[in-house]
Amino acid sequence: MHRRRIAIVAVTAAALTIAACGGSNVRDSAPSGSTAAPDLPGDPVPRPEPRSRYGNGPIYEVLGQTYRVMDSSSGYKERGVASWYGKKFHGRLTSNREPYDMYAMTAAHKTLPLPTYVKVRNLRNNKSIIVRVNDRGPFVHNRIIDLSYAAALKLDMVRDGTSLVEVAAISFDEPAGDRPVRIVEPAEPPAPGQAPAREPEPQTTPDDLEIFVQVGAFGDRANAERRRSALLSGGISEAFISADETSTPPMYRVRIGPIGGVEDYDALVLKLETLGIKDPYLVSM
Repeated sequence: MHRRRIAIVAVTAAALTIAACGGSNVRDSAPSGSTAAPDLPGDPVPRPEPRSRYGNGPIYEVLGQTYRVMDSSSGYKERGVASWYGKKFHGRLTSNREPYDMYAMTAAHKTLPLPTYVKVRNLRNNKSIIVRVNDRGPFVHNRIIDLSYAAALKLDMVRDGTSLVEVAAISFDEPAGDRPVRIVEPAEPPAPGQAPAREPEPQTTPDDLEIFVQVGAFGDRANAERRRSALLSGGISEAFISADETSTPPMYRVRIGPIGGVEDYDALVLKLETLGIKDPYLVSM
């Protein structure tokens, strides 16, 4: 995993410097001669904290792309790819001007307010941790959070460098009211007869977890068949319909997979984007 210092320009404030994630092809390093932190820390206890004077935008730019810091962390939940960073940045300043400690339970996120506490769950093994977001990144396509070395170690993802995860904010904000909150779901609005794509999942054990990408949930099987046909025509042969005709009304979910890992997921996301399908939803079964 590659991570560089990049100057980012706030539209409404002075420029600031942050540590920005790069691709997962070039990894950061773990402590020399070690595969584990000397003593893994406990998860931080979430508590209300004032917003940092640094790293909160509200708007900043990295690598030609503009990011807007969220007004509130309330309701934020997203699934996607996590990466991690370690020895290369140990001791350097994070975006909110705290020294980065690879043995602490911290993380970087592009748009959550600094600081924010989040729960991160590894979709592959169901392990969960809590981290405090105090940095910006990862500025790589299809990556949603960058974890400290210790946090990645506790999720059992250091060896692979990346993992499919769910990130959910633990918010102390006042109810958002008229302020928009970010709940990341498939972008396409439900058509008539179509139900939201995010639904409760069956309880599973780490030994039998498989991960699929869901790209629609329909109350009309014909709509599900049309979506599957479009996927097959686009070269996605693993698309199938998971039918639950015992529910009221019946539900027909269009899914792809199982997904072998992050590389397969990255390739699939690119294919879906060419078909106009954005924000696919990961499902573990």
